[in-house]
Amino acid sequence: MTIETEQDLAHLKVAGRIVARVLQQMIDQAEPGMTTAELDRIGKRLLDHYEAHSAPQISYGFPAATCISVNEEAAHGIPGERIIQAGDMVNIDVSVEKNGYFADSGATFVVPPSTAKKDCLCHATRYALNSAMAKARAGAPLNGIGKAIQKVASNKGFKVIKNLCSHGVGRALHEEPREIPGYYDPTDKRRLWKGLVMTIEPFLSTKSRIVTQQEDGWTLSGAKGNLSAQYEHTMVITEGKPILITVA
Repeated sequence: MTIETEQDLAHLKVAGRIVARVLQQMIDQAEPGMTTAELDRIGKRLLDHYEAHSAPQISYGFPAATCISVNEEAAHGIPGERIIQAGDMVNIDVSVEKNGYFADSGATFVVPPSTAKKDCLCHATRYALNSAMAKARAGAPLNGIGKAIQKVASNKGFKVIKNLCSHGVGRALHEEPREIPGYYDPTDKRRLWKGLVMTIEPFLSTKSRIVTQQEDGWTLSGAKGNLSAQYEHTMVITEGKPILITVA
């Protein structure tokens, strides 16, 4: 989507605030002994309160309101009977539709107690997101996003999950430009443009460069013992800093 009117931006910001609030409240209420289904129900109640719709549900028939992935699961985890344990790395991805506009965000956190390695992975992934956003300017090469993410991963001793990527968003959950890699692809000649609505969402991991779909048809997991982290914002590209949409 490309922003065309002030109304477009206003509606996107409404959707983005809902995403940010739901995501933060789910993180705040997660605790050991809770199932991922119970955590998802918190998200569903909040979406209902804001009169918003789960974007993966209405777009793809995802069987829950939010995606919750734990430890070896990198993305698209289906909330269920898995019990959240102390020390787990948990990723929550919240995407909503409100008044025909879509916003998407995600974050990874460790249920205490954490370890230095898990903290470093989360810190590096947040840093990768910030570094990539610093390269997101109108007219800039789109592959600068992946280049920034890859540089952080390499410097911090982590790997980039190559088959998970950023994407356009706005009037649908996934729009052009599709498949914005989290690594540097010198053959990608696309450029960013003013008003573009998109996500940036780096996925860094301890072992895996590729994740595979599980038997449930949704969950994407790395190798045994792999840990990963993801942080994501929806934003609007400008000639200066991007306008962040998924903030409370």
